[in-house]
Amino acid sequence: MKRSLGRKTLAVPSPVWIVGTYDAAGKPNLMTAAWGGICCSKPPSVCVSLRAATYSHQAIIDRASFTVGIPHTDQVAIADYLGIATGRDTDKFAAAGLTPLAAEHVDAPLAAEFPLSLECRLSHTVELGLHTLFVGEILDVKAEEEVLGENGRPCIDQVSPIVFAAPQGAYFSVGPQIAPAFDVGKSIDAPSEG
Repeated sequence: MKRSLGRKTLAVPSPVWIVGTYDAAGKPNLMTAAWGGICCSKPPSVCVSLRAATYSHQAIIDRASFTVGIPHTDQVAIADYLGIATGRDTDKFAAAGLTPLAAEHVDAPLAAEFPLSLECRLSHTVELGLHTLFVGEILDVKAEEEVLGENGRPCIDQVSPIVFAAPQGAYFSVGPQIAPAFDVGKSIDAPSEG
């Protein structure tokens, strides 16, 4: 029997994404965000939800752009640091030993060390309550050669992303493949959704 846990943010897992922005003075900043994901395929878009209290919130509004870096599991301490330190009084790039790179298509920085990065132009802003949902159209994806599979696309086991489990307050890695997508379900005899 299922037990009610109430109205809580207990869906698992959440991605561990690093949001890159420039502040009003042009200083590059990074922050960890776990409330986010892919939200549209045409145009290709992602969303991240940030509290107005974060230093990155106003930077996204001011520059109408942001980047999303996907750190490797080996970078979990860096990812955690970027979520607990503030860019208001800290150069988080320098403190974390990361190299800022100017994004090619948007007015936001990338961290050179992350294996996968998305360059996003702000397309929608939705006030939700404590958080603001920022939707960014993906203008480009940057990937290190070593994380690309034979098809030229990022390979999850090479990217080795970090996921966050809010109920445990802990980070996890992604496990092995369990089945092929858009195929394993064919074994169930049911009408197609078309």
